[in-house]
Amino acid sequence: MNLDQNNLRAALRELRYPGTDLTLEAGEIIDDLRVKNDDVLIRFQWPTPFPASHQSVKEAVERKLREIGVNRTHFQEQVEIPAHPRQSEKSLLPGVKNIIAVASGKGGVGKSTISANLALSLARAGASVGLMDADVYGPSMGLMLGASGRPTMADEKTLIPIDAQGIRLMSMAFLAGDDTPVIWRGPMVHGLIQQFLANVAWGDLDYLVIDLPPGTGDAQLTLTQLAPLSGSVIVTTPQEVSLIDARKGLRMFQQVKVPVLGVVENMSYFIDPGSGNRTEIFGHGGGRRTADELSIPFLGEVPIDPEVARGGDDGMPIVRRNPESPAARAIATIAEKVSAQLAELAIQSRGAAALHLDWDDN
Repeated sequence: MNLDQNNLRAALRELRYPGTDLTLEAGEIIDDLRVKNDDVLIRFQWPTPFPASHQSVKEAVERKLREIGVNRTHFQEQVEIPAHPRQSEKSLLPGVKNIIAVASGKGGVGKSTISANLALSLARAGASVGLMDADVYGPSMGLMLGASGRPTMADEKTLIPIDAQGIRLMSMAFLAGDDTPVIWRGPMVHGLIQQFLANVAWGDLDYLVIDLPPGTGDAQLTLTQLAPLSGSVIVTTPQEVSLIDARKGLRMFQQVKVPVLGVVENMSYFIDPGSGNRTEIFGHGGGRRTADELSIPFLGEVPIDPEVARGGDDGMPIVRRNPESPAARAIATIAEKVSAQLAELAIQSRGAAALHLDWDDN
């Protein structure tokens, strides 16, 4: 068979990037394709930082090309995480490509634990990550990531975030102290969040994870007004009292036109380490049912593990404390799904914007 570019591209036309509906060509993931004698060279531009996704694509490409007689395929690759077009709308965070809001309808569902481990999972995959603790009344990220002290100033107005296990972190706890209660009305909360957005030297980031307080109050409204959020993640537990509030949080983001990336069911079940028996302490499946009811993705289930709580207290989240544990693997998979969805949104929105410009030109 004549190995020209048309034949090669035709063979690869239906392959999609894991976790998305993006074809490799339409998603600009195949950056270049060349034929020299009997060898094929493909250059990939990966839209997420996760090596497992990259490897699965390379294996699928090799299988397809072998079917049409290609014996030797060489790969070049680089990671280039796309920026969501919303980032061009406002200039508060010009160097941040994607902003992820992690929310819950009620407290006590492990939202901050998911936020910290999600940020660490993205960073462990190789992305540049920031974490903003927007839970003004109950900041916990400093404790969870083993970070303390006061941030230094880049200039008279700009705070430098604290480095916490490779993540750029900012929290109210660094300004007020862990034991100081924050007794503020809405306008003061608005002002602090605006300061965290505009007066923190976040620099260039692939992802900024924002840990929101529970509910649908001042902090959430301020962020949706000021920050160009790329998407939101809703954390719940299986029981109905949690799901009722989770649905309210979902609808809030839908009303303000922030894409909901999906639902995480935390504390989903417990595996007895001795017997291996599974117990669904708080029920099971409510997160998936809620996602199905509202036609949004279900990102995954995170089991109950005492090591998760100990890791948060010790400043060593589970994805670092025990990365091979079921809970850590579940969160890493959730992070991979979140990054894939953000890449798909960014690439599709970029294409839609280009199409809109072409239409206007005509």
